[in-house]
Amino acid sequence: MNFLRGVMGGPSAGPQPSGADTIQKLCDRVASSTLLDDRRDAVRALKSLSKKYRLEVGIQAMEHLIHVLQTDRSDSEIIGYALDTLYNVISNDLEEEEQEENSAKQVDDLGSQFTEIFIKQQENITLLLTLVEEFDFHVRWPGVKLLTSLLKQQGPQVQQIILVSPMGVSRLMDLLADSREVIRNDGVLLLQQLTKSNAAIQKIVAFENAFERLLDIITEEGNSDGGIVVEDCLLLLQNLLKNNNSNQNFFKEGSYIQRMKPWFEVGDDNCGWSAQKVTNLHLMLQLVRVLVSPTNPPGATSSCQKAMFHCALLQQLCTILMATGVPADILTETINTVSEVIRGCQTNQDYFASVNAPSNPPRPAIVVLLMSMVNERQPFVLRCAVLYCFQCFLYKNQKGQGEIVSTLLPSTIDGNSVSAGQLLCGGLFSTDSLSNWCAAVALAHALQENATLKEQLLRVQLATSIGNPPVSLLQQCTNILSQGSKVQTRVGLLMLLCTWLSNCSIAVTHFLHNPANVPFLTGQIAENLGEEEQLVQGLCALLLGISIYYNDNSLENYRKEKLKQLIEKRIGRENFIEKLGFISKHELYSRAAQKPQPSFSSPDHMMFDHEFTKLVKELEGVISKAIYKSSEEDKKEEEVKKTLEQHDNIVTHYKKVIREQDQELEELKQRVNTLTSQNEQLQATVTQQVSQIQQHKDQYNLLKVQLGKDTQHHNSHGDTFQMNGIQTEEVSKLKEELEEWKNKHELLQGQLKEKDSVIEKLNSSQLEMGTTEQSSQTSKFGGLEHNNELMKELEMLKSQIQLQSVEISKLQMENQKLQVMNTTADPMLGDSGATAATSSELEGRLEQEIKELKSEVKALSEEKESLKQHLDSSSSTVAILQDEKSKLQREVAESKKEQDDLLVLLADQDQKISALKIKLKDLGVPVEDEDDTESGDQGDEDEDGDEEEQD
Repeated sequence: MNFLRGVMGGPSAGPQPSGADTIQKLCDRVASSTLLDDRRDAVRALKSLSKKYRLEVGIQAMEHLIHVLQTDRSDSEIIGYALDTLYNVISNDLEEEEQEENSAKQVDDLGSQFTEIFIKQQENITLLLTLVEEFDFHVRWPGVKLLTSLLKQQGPQVQQIILVSPMGVSRLMDLLADSREVIRNDGVLLLQQLTKSNAAIQKIVAFENAFERLLDIITEEGNSDGGIVVEDCLLLLQNLLKNNNSNQNFFKEGSYIQRMKPWFEVGDDNCGWSAQKVTNLHLMLQLVRVLVSPTNPPGATSSCQKAMFHCALLQQLCTILMATGVPADILTETINTVSEVIRGCQTNQDYFASVNAPSNPPRPAIVVLLMSMVNERQPFVLRCAVLYCFQCFLYKNQKGQGEIVSTLLPSTIDGNSVSAGQLLCGGLFSTDSLSNWCAAVALAHALQENATLKEQLLRVQLATSIGNPPVSLLQQCTNILSQGSKVQTRVGLLMLLCTWLSNCSIAVTHFLHNPANVPFLTGQIAENLGEEEQLVQGLCALLLGISIYYNDNSLENYRKEKLKQLIEKRIGRENFIEKLGFISKHELYSRAAQKPQPSFSSPDHMMFDHEFTKLVKELEGVISKAIYKSSEEDKKEEEVKKTLEQHDNIVTHYKKVIREQDQELEELKQRVNTLTSQNEQLQATVTQQVSQIQQHKDQYNLLKVQLGKDTQHHNSHGDTFQMNGIQTEEVSKLKEELEEWKNKHELLQGQLKEKDSVIEKLNSSQLEMGTTEQSSQTSKFGGLEHNNELMKELEMLKSQIQLQSVEISKLQMENQKLQVMNTTADPMLGDSGATAATSSELEGRLEQEIKELKSEVKALSEEKESLKQHLDSSSSTVAILQDEKSKLQREVAESKKEQDDLLVLLADQDQKISALKIKLKDLGVPVEDEDDTESGDQGDEDEDGDEEEQD
């Protein structure tokens, strides 16, 4: 232990050993000691020496340390010391005080060399992955740091080893779920190094639910207000998404774009913009740009743009864009981000056109941004971002292009407010060359691939000075060009003119109509100027070539052939082609052709626009061929062009017709839809009205019935109140009714006698049939019972008829009394001296007697109805009995026939059986007689019965 104390810095007797000797002895101790404590102390001593004596420890101890990792896995302490020692040897993250100024390159080489030694055996990486799985903090954390350092030194080699090891990436993904923040945060750093420039690992990490976990960590840490952990997570997300279409699609399909919106919910206050927050928000904006980058496939970019609009992420970005107090670099990056979110997406472009700045009065966001672009006091990077935003707004947006150009036309100019067109014109003719260039490029994008707007822009007139007539915009551009301004201004104006004149013969004619333009261009091309002017010469050659190629020969002095002859005489064809080639050979041209965003290190390098490089690439070869063509070839080409134009006109005409038909179809479809909806509504109303009508009908019928009852009741009351003259009529009616009742009573008695005779006959016939069979007897007994019931009913009817006869006699007596009273009442009524008392008494008595008679008549009518019903029921029963009788007779006859047939069949079978027995006996077969078999069967039955009793 004295040795270890000396190594650890404790007091020792004797001379101090050198560092290399100490390391050698420690390595021997690690290799040869049998006690785990001794080995642990030796490894701890190596760890303390590994930073100062990095080279010696790495050379002598690496093999022993790897052996410790393989053999002593049960002791987490020694494993942790070994991993820390290897990390100190391999890592280049030394402290500045320990790192010499001139040894940085040597240190980098040392770390990569030790890494190569470590990963030469792939089992070492596999062993390290298993150690990272350990939950013990003293093992897992140094293992994560060591693996991160290995990836920094030899990233591709270590990535390949992890990729081929079973579940290698999945093991490392578990680090993000560790509850200890130190391990989780270092796990994020490890995954950053693991996913660099390796699409296969990026896909595996993404499908291991990395997006969900990283977004959760960002939310937990406070989004943009979080610390460096948020920054590390955003860098890892960028690694996973950048240039990886599969992961981008997975990110969009997983609805993770919606989770990005809270990142940009910054407050309105100007304070709180810490350096870390600016860094986090900058990375968040870059992550949005990764999803909508113009280098991505168009379909993927478009779907992400739509998703950002629907989840209100674009709206949130526009809020930051128009907010106050936002740092300049965040504002610049936000403008670039909004630019790519709206680029080529009509919905997003329309929304951006509707955004207004919070000013009084409110101004469109486009106008506010253009004001910054043409303001020379604004930062250069911000002006470039605004130009890019304007270009993206107009990219494939004919509607937006038309709105910008319309602000320049005389009929739409508003003198009270500043428009986008006025700002562009102001910037185009400003004294600042950068403003000239930006305004020219912006106006060129407003004309890109839009021949209609190119023709409309020819109408723009500018007032140059007081008292002078207005000058067209085209003429003013050529005037400034000929005045010999700065190179940047001339390049911008030449790019604008080339874009304006390309594919627009009318604009070419207007340009050639000015007699000073062609001599100026030929003079510029023919001169031998310095390198700075070569770019202007090339653009002048391109503009002259466009004037030849798109010339419709409408001006006699500037026909194609004459312009070619002019080039041949003053410039020379070869010299013209050489000057034209200056454009594509320029260094700034190749830089601008790489990506749409204008990114320049300084304002002096701002020369070419990305879209203009496409135009040059398209026209350079065409113009070169056009210069060498003869007049005959030109004529043929013109004829071909004419035919093509005719064909195009026909096609456009048919397209227009088809478009109109489509519009008509849409209108008709809408009309059909509206009519169908109206029809359904009308049908619904009709059904409602029908039901209402039916209800009204039912109510009407009920009212009608009720009114009828009321009228009857009213009539009855009116009858009672009638007096003297009507009483005699009522008496005569009662007499007639009594005679009718007598006649009906006699008829009923006759019918009853007839029914009695019929029933007696039926009874006699049923008694005769009573001895046939049991089934018929039961049915007859039922019939007799029914007949008895009928007889009882008939007796009841007879008694009721007798009662009625008694009542009729009573009525006759009362009628006679009424007649006597009537005869006595007549002289009394005729006598004028009769008293009022006697008449009132007679009236009261008559009314009572009439009521009694009416009630008796009603009772008689009801009895009559009941008698009719009884007669009908008795007649129906008689008919039923007759039917049953006929059925029974038929059944008896059929049963007799069946019995006769059975007897015949039995007789035939007996004869056949006897004949067969005789044959069997003749053949010698023993045959039992029927008596024997019957007796045997009876014996068997008796035996079975006895067995059952015993059971």
